[in-house]
Amino acid sequence: MNSIKSVPARVLSRRAGHSLEAEREQFDKNQAISISKAINTQEAPVKEKHVRRIILGTHHEKGAFTFWSYAIGLPLPSSSILSWKFCHVLHKVLRDGHPNVLQDCQRYRSNIREVGDLWGHLHDRYGQLVSIYTRLLLTKISFHAKHHEFPPGLEVSDEVLEKTAGTDVNNIFQLTVELFDYLDCELKLSESVFRQLNTSMALSQMSAVQCRLAPLIQVIQDCSHLYHYAVKLMFKLHSCLPADTLQGHRDRFHEQFRSLKSFFKKASDMLYFKRLIQIPRLPESPPNFLRASALAEHVKPVVVIPEEAPEDEEPENLIEISTASTTEPQITSDIFQQTFGPPNGIRDDRDAQIESLKKEVDTLRAEMEKIKLEAQRYITQLKAQVNSLEGEVEEQRKQKQKALVDNEQLRDELERLQQVKQDSDRSLRLCAEAEKKANATEIRYTKLKEKHSELINTHAELLRKNADTAKQLTVTQQSQEEVARVKEQLEFQVEQVKREAEMKLEDQSVQMEQLRRELDARRDELDQAQCSLSHAKQAGTELSAQVETLQAEKEQLRRSVSEKERELLSTRSLVQEKELQLSQEADKASREICELQGKLLEKSNQEQSLQQKLLDEQFGILQEAVREAEGILRDAVAKLDDPLHVRCTSSPDYLLSRAEAALESTDALESGHAQYVASMADAAALVGALALFTHLTADTIVNGSATSHLAPTDHADRLTETCRDCGQRSLDYLGELKDKQTLGRAELGDVRRALRGVLGLAQELRPKSLDIKQEELGDMVEKEMASTSAAIEDAVRRIEEMMSRARNESSGIKLEVNERILNSCTDLMKAIRLLVMTSTNLQKEIVESGRGAATTQEFYAKNSRWTEGLISASKAVGWGATQLVESADRVVLHTGKYEELIVCSHEIAASTAQLVAASKVKAEKSSRNLGKLQECSRNVNEMAANVVASTRTGQEQIEEKDTMDFSGMSLIKLKKEEMETQVKVLELEKCLEGERVRLGELRKQHYALAGAYDAAEDGEARPAPAPRRGILKKPALAQKPGHVLGPDREVGPSEGGHGAGATFVP
Repeated sequence: MNSIKSVPARVLSRRAGHSLEAEREQFDKNQAISISKAINTQEAPVKEKHVRRIILGTHHEKGAFTFWSYAIGLPLPSSSILSWKFCHVLHKVLRDGHPNVLQDCQRYRSNIREVGDLWGHLHDRYGQLVSIYTRLLLTKISFHAKHHEFPPGLEVSDEVLEKTAGTDVNNIFQLTVELFDYLDCELKLSESVFRQLNTSMALSQMSAVQCRLAPLIQVIQDCSHLYHYAVKLMFKLHSCLPADTLQGHRDRFHEQFRSLKSFFKKASDMLYFKRLIQIPRLPESPPNFLRASALAEHVKPVVVIPEEAPEDEEPENLIEISTASTTEPQITSDIFQQTFGPPNGIRDDRDAQIESLKKEVDTLRAEMEKIKLEAQRYITQLKAQVNSLEGEVEEQRKQKQKALVDNEQLRDELERLQQVKQDSDRSLRLCAEAEKKANATEIRYTKLKEKHSELINTHAELLRKNADTAKQLTVTQQSQEEVARVKEQLEFQVEQVKREAEMKLEDQSVQMEQLRRELDARRDELDQAQCSLSHAKQAGTELSAQVETLQAEKEQLRRSVSEKERELLSTRSLVQEKELQLSQEADKASREICELQGKLLEKSNQEQSLQQKLLDEQFGILQEAVREAEGILRDAVAKLDDPLHVRCTSSPDYLLSRAEAALESTDALESGHAQYVASMADAAALVGALALFTHLTADTIVNGSATSHLAPTDHADRLTETCRDCGQRSLDYLGELKDKQTLGRAELGDVRRALRGVLGLAQELRPKSLDIKQEELGDMVEKEMASTSAAIEDAVRRIEEMMSRARNESSGIKLEVNERILNSCTDLMKAIRLLVMTSTNLQKEIVESGRGAATTQEFYAKNSRWTEGLISASKAVGWGATQLVESADRVVLHTGKYEELIVCSHEIAASTAQLVAASKVKAEKSSRNLGKLQECSRNVNEMAANVVASTRTGQEQIEEKDTMDFSGMSLIKLKKEEMETQVKVLELEKCLEGERVRLGELRKQHYALAGAYDAAEDGEARPAPAPRRGILKKPALAQKPGHVLGPDREVGPSEGGHGAGATFVP
């Protein structure tokens, strides 16, 4: 038995090497398939399953080497959609791929930059987006390469953020600026995508729209984290630096907040995002960084990705296990046979064991892949739960911060209440002291009262000692005078102290008042003592005792004066302290004034910077307006060579009005330019005048091109070149406005000359008017209306004559028919006469209401087109009445045809309709004459219908109809008559068709005459190119004898409409 007990190590190593190589080839194959399916030229969003396989591949090989090896070979410069999808896939790989992907992408930064620069220079809608997207990717790679603490997915905790920012203010400041730049790139991409869509939200279900919207999911995820980190760092900066230093940061953050809020709102309104991502809502207003407690109100925006539904197609394994498992034994067996030769048909147990182990490994590998997928799904769910828990933690932190703020407020309230309590205690002490002083004063009063009673008791003794007290009395009087003088001095000093101390010395003033009351009491006592002494002169003997008492009182008063002097000294010390305090306050006020002057100087510098910023903004607004104006003018000049514009036509009159308006707008533009040059802080007048000038000039160029399509070749070429020159001159003028150096020297002379050239050519192309002066138009209208009335009167008279002649010459049925026809014609003439009279009254009313202070002739001259329409309509009515009378005369005399009478009736109806239309152009809707005119028009139509009906009835009565009796004919003769009748029918049909063609040609020629010839007295006419058939209307036949309004003689929009029978050319 030939069996191998052990396999050499060299064979096993070769087996393992071949197995890994096959696995690697299969992995590369699967990655290539996924990359080719994810990044293609179809305008549809990238499928998530292909991107997921690419991301799993980066985790499998722990890097993005395979991805970049295939991505470099993609033809990115050939397709902007391919480049857009490449950027999308690279963004997702950076966010969700292996951490080593960032290092691999660092090596290919130049390739990404080249793709962005290439498409940035091309005018392609996706190309512009690719250029912006590449800048975002380069910013993302640079930021995460510099700050390794932030993963490309931007999910870090607040502790990591605090640790990364550190305590150095410069690091925090720089990190905040980099986050702002990062967020700017994200927001710029979203704004560019929404700007290109420019459609309703319902279209977000289209694959072409979803192709642009798909990358915004990653943008939303990035923006939510960047916004949260920016808020945290801004609050930290404000806790370290003054608010004025961070004004620029706050302005930039507020602008980004508004853009991000608008972006989230637009995205949340789209159906495409509602099923793929849960977009958070930002607060109505940005956080107030000037208030530290506002950090507690901040809530971290959490983006939730819903669990993805299982797709119809099962995810392919990154490694085809079955293929590998079938290939590996075959390769191993081949190596074994080459080394040791074929076995003897007996399989070793180890081979079977190896195969079973391989099958188990394959099964375990498939299960491991499933476990990986489930783990990825669980990780996504756990991330969503973590985000929700973080939201709850933020809410709890917010509640905690609010509680701290409330605690601080309560502590402040407690301190305030304690201060109030201390003030109340101080007041109580002051009240107690005041009560003590009042008690002391009351005791002193009691003592004085007792002394007074003693004086009364000793009064009798003092009377007996009168003789001895004479000398003492003199001494006593001197003492009283001294006391009074001292009292006056004290009162003066007390008043002075009271004025100086004011309200802050209320206690001293109360004491002085008490002293004053005591002195008054002492004065009363002295008066009583004097009275007693006067009585003591008589008593005399006991006055010595009283003198001793008075001396004691004097000593007491002296002591009181010394006490008051000491109090006065203390009051003066208080006053000095007050003066010292006032001087200190004055010094403080002077320092504050210096600080305010410094702030004022700073404000003035800031105002100068704002003024410069205003000038720059005004110049920027002007440049935007100039760019828009250049775009409008270039578009108008492009219409000169646009083949699609050949079918557009216009009239010289309209071109003349547009050129005049454009020429007038140059004055306003020149005035606005001078005003802006004088004061560059206000560009409103120049921008408004520039917008008006641009639109009017572009309108002139477009209408000049449209007018040239109907003009002769020579005039058309000249008009086209003049319009092109006008556009070029205008663009040159706008080019001068774009440069600050040439802005002040910009002149409109060339533009005016070009517009005057267009104006002159439009004047040449205008059809010549009647050889009637405009001053004579008013008289012409009255003459024509009078001649029309006279023609109708003459027609009525002639019909009455024909009626009397028919009664004399006809009888029977012919007389009945003639009377009916002539009666209907008479009724028609009466209706027409009433209509003409009503129209004349309406015209007078129009002239009276519209001429103002002008004369009737001036009004008609001002509205020459409308006047010519009235003249044409009046002539047509008179001519129709004359033709009707002549036709009726021929019918009565049996020399004419009844059809002529029917056609004349139709012509009269059309002519009166033309007159009514011409009269209605300028009439007020509420005019009574207008209502009467419309009623008369309907009456004329009824009378014309009666003429047609009576004519046809009379024709049927008079014409004899042969009875068709074919009973005597044979079969052959009937067949012959039938054939002859068919031949006659064919001849008549051919003749009818020819007459219809002739009628059509006559009408075409009538249109050509109406639009190309001028009715002059000498009858000469000048042909012009025929207008398009689709824009012509059939003119009324009543215009034959009069002047026919051409296509450029219609009543313009400024005159309220166009006259009847006029041909309107847009």
